[in-house]
Amino acid sequence: EVQLQASGGGLVQAGGSLRLSCAVSGLSFDGYVIGWFRQAPGKEREGVACMRGDGRTYYNDSLRDRFTISSDNAENTVYLQMNSLKPEDTGVYYCSAGQKATLYPYRYEYWGQGTQVTVSS
Repeated sequence: EVQLQASGGGLVQAGGSLRLSCAVSGLSFDGYVIGWFRQAPGKEREGVACMRGDGRTYYNDSLRDRFTISSDNAENTVYLQMNSLKPEDTGVYYCSAGQKATLYPYRYEYWGQGTQVTVSS
């Protein structure tokens, strides 16, 4: 059974940082792309970043200067480091697994439960 468990969200002031974790089980990083997405209230789910099994990364251009995706393959965990956070970064952040490196959420097969990030002004 494939499971993705996102954690690390919370309340942070504007300008602060958070690191999200996605613990993955039931699949191999070699064969899948792990993506991070976010969804603000009343808005569509938005791609943040994704990482292929070979380590290549892809970013939402509007976020690449502040967000970094990385992985610890030994721990089967993918991280999202978020710096210089802004109130508009507020939303539920999800990690997901799919077989194509894309930031379109409909291409991903497996989803975690999400972790809430709230950035106060």
